[in-house]
Amino acid sequence: MCAAVALRLGHPLRRVLSYQVACLLHDLGRAGLDRKLFGEIWSWARKRGIPTRPREWRVVYPDTPYGLETEAFLACYANELKASGIPIDDWAGEQVEMRLGYARRLSRSLRAVKPRLAVLGVRWAPWMGRVMLYYYYPEKLDGAPGWVRQLAEVLVACEQFEAFSNRQRGQDYYTRSKETVTEAFAYLDKLMVEGILSKEVVQALRALAAEGAFDRVLTEARGAALPRRELRALRSLAVGAAWR
Repeated sequence: MCAAVALRLGHPLRRVLSYQVACLLHDLGRAGLDRKLFGEIWSWARKRGIPTRPREWRVVYPDTPYGLETEAFLACYANELKASGIPIDDWAGEQVEMRLGYARRLSRSLRAVKPRLAVLGVRWAPWMGRVMLYYYYPEKLDGAPGWVRQLAEVLVACEQFEAFSNRQRGQDYYTRSKETVTEAFAYLDKLMVEGILSKEVVQALRALAAEGAFDRVLTEARGAALPRRELRALRSLAVGAAWR
């Protein structure tokens, strides 16, 4: 999805090939994720309106030292989590780190795999890591070239579009009972208002979705064929892409 959108936006193929490596590895910091425990912790937090991303945490808790959001979350909520029947130990701390301390965890994971990437002939560049972190740490792209920021936006847009269509993920983490194209794009519009996504990126994604480029991906994410109403909603995106 990311490669398709990046190419639609005019990025050169050589750059897109490197970009795809970053996209494939963007969740590397969650290696070893305990789906059940991770879901319990973050579903609990979402139901209580507790920030679940570093940038959101810093807005609510501006006194938290930068990079220590994991420690702050556990200091604030460990006892409440235990009282709710969620065990809090070092392993639970890792699940918290996978969101609120993602930059730290991703850095450790990348150090471990870079030698293997080199053996595979993959040339790693610093911009690739910054792209991977953009959703949680947009400030890390301050001063970056425009093309780097745009690729970071594409990754966020595509990941969130898929996440809002993924039935298993919705049940495990989002406490969601159904998925709709309308809700997915409503969230992307919200990210535009917040300045995380640009109109150009969302328009490119809308246009490709309307053309049917992502039908197979969405079907896999849903675990079933897309209902007719959802297919109609996808095709209607072409109109929205034209006027936005």
